[in-house]
Amino acid sequence: MSVLDWPGMMRAGLVGLRLAPDQFWALTPAELMVMLGKGASAPPMGRHRLEEMLAAFPDTRKGVQDD
Repeated sequence: MSVLDWPGMMRAGLVGLRLAPDQFWALTPAELMVMLGKGASAPPMGRHRLEEMLAAFPDTRKGVQDD
């Protein structure tokens, strides 16, 4: 079980990042860690993965048909 350091996270968000309380509480711990530069970074998406996603989720507009 992982225990979060809420006082430390609140200090970092409210004091260090100068977030308003509602902004701080709207974040997930993972989002806060990324904002603090401490989150794990994923490698950038490659062309192959982008093409897979475009095929799976094509851009379409309602009521408009391709010619």
